[in-house]
Amino acid sequence: DPLADGMDLSPLFALMNETEMPKVFHAAGQDLEIFANLSGALPTPLFDTQIAAMVCGFGEQVGYERLARALAGAELDKTARYTDWSRRPLTETQINYALGDVTHLRKVFVELTDQLEREKRVGWVQEEMTAIANLSRYQPDVEDAWRRLKPRGDKPQFLNVLVSVAKWREQEAQRRDVPRNRVIRDDTVMEIAASAPTSASILGQVRGYSENAAKGKQGQAILEAVKEGLAKSREDAPKLKKRKPLSDAAAQGAALLRVLLKARAENAGVAQRIIANTEELEQLAENGENSGVPALAGWRHELFGAAALELLAGRLFIGFEAGKVSERSS
Repeated sequence: DPLADGMDLSPLFALMNETEMPKVFHAAGQDLEIFANLSGALPTPLFDTQIAAMVCGFGEQVGYERLARALAGAELDKTARYTDWSRRPLTETQINYALGDVTHLRKVFVELTDQLEREKRVGWVQEEMTAIANLSRYQPDVEDAWRRLKPRGDKPQFLNVLVSVAKWREQEAQRRDVPRNRVIRDDTVMEIAASAPTSASILGQVRGYSENAAKGKQGQAILEAVKEGLAKSREDAPKLKKRKPLSDAAAQGAALLRVLLKARAENAGVAQRIIANTEELEQLAENGENSGVPALAGWRHELFGAAALELLAGRLFIGFEAGKVSERSS
């Protein structure tokens, strides 16, 4: 129990750092952030069953419950998912839920690994594991906390306040050791940055924030962060990269790339999202081999990127026959 008084987690960290035994997670991001913050290291070697499942034809962001049912023949009782895990003692239902949430991962891991080996895709997943096992991803600079919110507005005052409030939230989440959204939600941070409240009464009117909270210590801390942001000059505001509108030619190229991506992903049994997203397709259509998108490297290049460049160069043609998309080289 990591919350038990006097609990020493160093044996767990030593096990996670042992380099021979695979460490299997499902949707590992939040777990890895915890290990990074508590131990300064990430479990290794790492295997994320959600990512592997995307490569094995289970679709995008497949849930653990579905994988456990499909690959381990297990039916999970999820009734304890939203119970209060900070209270002690834990109930038998909670303990059984916690066990079920990990014990079936071994069978899922074995089944996915066997499929990856049969389809010669082990290297594909290893590339993805290398990417997510980058410690710097889980030790963000508080000054850059605003970036995860991906703001669309570019007004200097909005950005200055957003930087200050997001920084305060990041520091508060670290101090309290809770998820950021437990402090205040992302959309509330954006609302506060947009309205830049200067008093508790105005803060209490922000959507997603209560009047009582606005009058308390947290409300005062937020108002101080807003004040700090408002005191900055226009020149202090971060400069967002503005994307130019796609040219007509690039827009048409991106439309063709979407068709090619869908066909290639379905034929290979791989989730489209793990190969390329809409923004990356547009960059590829606009800048070709100079776009620097992930689809032009590693297994993605083999599966899609090389064909995408051929399509944009006019050396690959796509059509529709026998009820599906077909390809023909010039």
